[in-house]
Amino acid sequence: MDDLRVPAGPGIPQGLVVPSSELMEQFSRSSGPGGQHVNTSDSRVQLSVDLGSTTVLSESQRDRVLQRLATRLSGTVLTVSSEQQRSQLRNRNAARERLAELLREALAPPVERRTTKPSRNSRRRRVRAESLRSEIKRNRRRPRLD
Repeated sequence: MDDLRVPAGPGIPQGLVVPSSELMEQFSRSSGPGGQHVNTSDSRVQLSVDLGSTTVLSESQRDRVLQRLATRLSGTVLTVSSEQQRSQLRNRNAARERLAELLREALAPPVERRTTKPSRNSRRRRVRAESLRSEIKRNRRRPRLD
């Protein structure tokens, strides 16, 4: 198994290389199409990396990844599986790509929203829509007798 290469992106300008010794692969039988082939081959791939003990992340990167991926983690282990293809090799590649993309997105610094004010025209549209809605509701009332 080769090292996992995470392409460069925001937060990781040089990219990352996770050594193959830190990756754990497990194979099992997958469901889905494939006929009798499904029952005889272990084409499903589970690829895991322990983010708490990996040597490629700095402490700030580790904290950011653990916080952002908290819902996907089992302890500190991130696991990705793939069973879309009939071929074990294609599933291995798909799992590696998915894991690299997850790490790349999790390492990106948070984008802070710049607060803006609504434009004059948008305020006018809102007030106009409110008055139209008010008119519709006013017309639903029972007519007065006078």
